[in-house]
Amino acid sequence: MRLSKRATLTAGCVVTAASAVLSTAAVGHASGRPAPASHAAHRSAAVKVPPQLRVPDGNSRIASLRASGVQTYTCVNGAWTFLEPAATLWAPHDVRHRTVALHSRGPVWVSTVDGSAVNAAAVPGAGAPRTGAVPELLLKATATRGEGVFGSVSYIQRLRTRGGVQPTGGCTTGAQTGVPYTATYVFYAPSS
Repeated sequence: MRLSKRATLTAGCVVTAASAVLSTAAVGHASGRPAPASHAAHRSAAVKVPPQLRVPDGNSRIASLRASGVQTYTCVNGAWTFLEPAATLWAPHDVRHRTVALHSRGPVWVSTVDGSAVNAAAVPGAGAPRTGAVPELLLKATATRGEGVFGSVSYIQRLRTRGGVQPTGGCTTGAQTGVPYTATYVFYAPSS
C-alpha cells in the first residue's frame, strides 16, 4: 500500500509538472534565463540564516522557491533509513502554487519550465537542527544541466523546514513510508 501511495505521488508530480510547463509557457516564463532577484526573493531575505548555512562570498541569490512533498524512508534491518525526497516547488508569491520545479533523489532539482537541473550534496558540517523537522542545510552543486534557471547554480540552502522527520519505532524490512514536509529552497549562482 505504501508503494502505491508513492507511485501515486510520483504520477501526480508528473501530471502537475506537465500542466505547469504548459501554463507557464503560456504566460511567457519559459525564457530559459535565470530568474531575476524579484521581490519574492527579497522577501525570503528576511529569513534568518544560521551562520553555518551562509553561502560563500562571490555567489548571488537567483531564486527562492517554496516546496511541499515527502521525505521517504525505508526499513532496513528493522530501523527506518532515509531513502529520498519527493517534492514540488513553486514561487512564493504564486497563490496557485503552480509547479516550477521537481525535487527528487540525488538530490536533484529539475525545472519544469526550462528543463535545467542541478544535483547537489550537503556541505559537511553545514546543517542546523529544527525541532520537529528535518534540519536546515547548505548544499553545494555537484553537476548542472541546461542553460535555464538551474544551469548555473553553485549553492542551495534548505531553510524554514517543517515536518519530514524520520519515523521512530520498529518496522518490517522493506517497508517504506513518506513523511510530509515543507521547506524553502534558495538557489545561488556565481556573481557576474
